[in-house]
Amino acid sequence: MAGRNKRNKQEAGRREPPPPLVRPAAAAVASLLVPGLGQILDRLVQRGLLLLGSVVTILAMLGWRISVLAHREPTAWAMLAKALARRPFFIGLILACLVGLWVWIVADAARLARPVRDSRGRPRRGGFGIFVLVLFTFFALGWQVSQVDPVRMVTEFPKALTPLGRVVWPWQAAVVRETVDRQASAEVQTPCTDNPPPPAVEKPGQPFLLADPTCGELSALDTAGTLLPGSTLTLTGRGFAPDSEVKLYWVDPLGNEFQLRQEGRYLSVQADGRGAFQTKVIMPYRLFPGNPGESSLHQVVARQIASLGRLRASEPLLLTIERMVETIFMGMMATLFGILFAIPVSFLAARNLMSGSWLTMGIYYAVRTIMNIIRAIEPLIWALIAVVWVGLGPFAGIIALTVHSVASLGKLYSEAIEGIDAGPIEAVEATGATRLQTIMYAVVPQMIAPFVSFSIYRWDINVRMSTIIGLVGGGGIGFLLVQYIRLLDYRAAGIAVWFIAVTVAVLDYVSAEIRAKFV
Repeated sequence: MAGRNKRNKQEAGRREPPPPLVRPAAAAVASLLVPGLGQILDRLVQRGLLLLGSVVTILAMLGWRISVLAHREPTAWAMLAKALARRPFFIGLILACLVGLWVWIVADAARLARPVRDSRGRPRRGGFGIFVLVLFTFFALGWQVSQVDPVRMVTEFPKALTPLGRVVWPWQAAVVRETVDRQASAEVQTPCTDNPPPPAVEKPGQPFLLADPTCGELSALDTAGTLLPGSTLTLTGRGFAPDSEVKLYWVDPLGNEFQLRQEGRYLSVQADGRGAFQTKVIMPYRLFPGNPGESSLHQVVARQIASLGRLRASEPLLLTIERMVETIFMGMMATLFGILFAIPVSFLAARNLMSGSWLTMGIYYAVRTIMNIIRAIEPLIWALIAVVWVGLGPFAGIIALTVHSVASLGKLYSEAIEGIDAGPIEAVEATGATRLQTIMYAVVPQMIAPFVSFSIYRWDINVRMSTIIGLVGGGGIGFLLVQYIRLLDYRAAGIAVWFIAVTVAVLDYVSAEIRAKFV
């Protein structure tokens, strides 16, 4: 029997394809007018339609990119010329590929319209080289549409080193100490009058700051917008923590405070071993308009934040741990709910169990269609709907993951049921068992191992997805992570990333151990 089947397959492979409907010249002209039409007339309909669809898609995408590059031009030729001027390599490459593809399609149609066998006695077949050109053209289009820029990626990489370093090693922000704020201020008058403010009185054991002189002119802009530096002040400080950084601030008469900057950097000084320092600063640009001819008092402030006491967990670390636990339980709850709903659904979606009548087959197709629709919608979209439904928080994330889990597990379970051994089912049915008894004693025992494997795998997926749906308010660590990224707090974001990676690795190991005991 096996030998006969093999001979039948060989004979089928040698079966002659149907002859073409037109001669080679007519097929070439047809493909010249409509790409792929010649292949269709050669009775290679699938090949012709695929080539036609490829050319139409390439033309549409090329027209779209030309309209983006030259949307202000009045005519199509002007738009093409402008696009070529702006992107000569890209537009020229796509045009060359398109022309080459069209010519190749014409030649391919003429070749396939020749007699069924060539001079070597081989049946006519379409080559795959033409589809390599199609794929290359789509790749070139995708390169431009997605704005791939390797040069910029390499040259701009140094900008990513600082945030990347903080994300990779964020533990400096994981612990903090109690801090003590030490500061001293000195009054500065502008403009100078006959009665400038006196220096502050130094008190033993407290920080002290002296500004010399105690009055001066603020920086200003001339008519051309050039910054004219203000007066230079010599600041002398004492009584600060030794060998520690001191930051310098300016306070205007309205109470607006900002850190002083010079040459694009914030000003700070290092106190010496006795807690003293001396530096020069330029009075900043006037933010407080004031009244012409009237003097006003500003303040220059030297501030030092000293860390004291024992190390303790920082707020980002505590929040990350809290949200990571929340994420794990979100995945667990969504998986449990998904299993409970997916098991009965999977039996309704198994063809071998539902093929008894037209009614059960109708239920089978309906359940399959619904599961396909639900599974096609990403959990992120379900999370957005759930947030509108029940509000922000982990419950919305659980709903989103549960809905998607039911569809995904239902499909996996049903396909596992369809692949079970039919022998036990026939044996149980031969005893006169009912449909429910057949499922309980012939189907369920065969499903325990794959069900456990799929369920554990889904839990792993749900924990990972929990970190994503938090981006749209679905709770979990994802919500915290996106907040840190928006605030540019890369060290706190790095703590969250590390916890996600470690948690996923641990869960992967645990799930593998559990799977090994059942599978």
